[in-house]
Amino acid sequence: MLLSARDLVKSYRRGPEEIHALAGATFELFPGEVVALIGPSGSGKTTLLNLIVGWEDAESGSIEWSGQHVPAADRLWNDLSIVPQRLGLIEELTVVENIRLPIRFGQERAAEDQAQRLMEDLGLVQFADRAPAEISLGEQQRTGLARALVCAPRLVLADEPTGHQDAVWGRGVLRTLRRAADAGTTSLIATHNEEVLKYVDRVLAIKDGHLHEEAVIHGTREDAH
Repeated sequence: MLLSARDLVKSYRRGPEEIHALAGATFELFPGEVVALIGPSGSGKTTLLNLIVGWEDAESGSIEWSGQHVPAADRLWNDLSIVPQRLGLIEELTVVENIRLPIRFGQERAAEDQAQRLMEDLGLVQFADRAPAEISLGEQQRTGLARALVCAPRLVLADEPTGHQDAVWGRGVLRTLRRAADAGTTSLIATHNEEVLKYVDRVLAIKDGHLHEEAVIHGTREDAH
């Protein structure tokens, strides 16, 4: 087991109203699988990703990595990475410099080859020397995905990773995540896009803070190649 979450509770105040973003969410993630996290807007998908990555704290419950409690915020890029909706690209760096940024923080040099492969797979080679402001939002999103995957992390969290893609590049993003999973990287994808369900191993559905697993129809998963 890669990650185990137990009884996660998180709520917010919206004026006089208390919003229960998570009401006892429990789930597990395993090495090399792609898992979709689905639910309506405001259902708690992004909150759950934020708890895993350490950007927010749960009111109660626990998250364990391989049976141990390790603060997510202390983990390295080759353990945990994220593609947030606000992509967080560094405007002063080029596309290729953004993608290679994790390598500069002491990661394995072999990731240089991975950076080139990801740029080719995600159609970014021709934009390598441009600043993020000089490429489209979809290209920026793919740059963020390449950055998240460049050090082959154990877990990548992707918040609506196809949200700015057309149909062709939406499938390209999902194939890239599927190939990463086949190489050992677990993906948890928060999404509204039903096309994602063709590429996943499992589906976690969230509504009103409650999480449950839904069946994946056998044979719908698309070939990663």
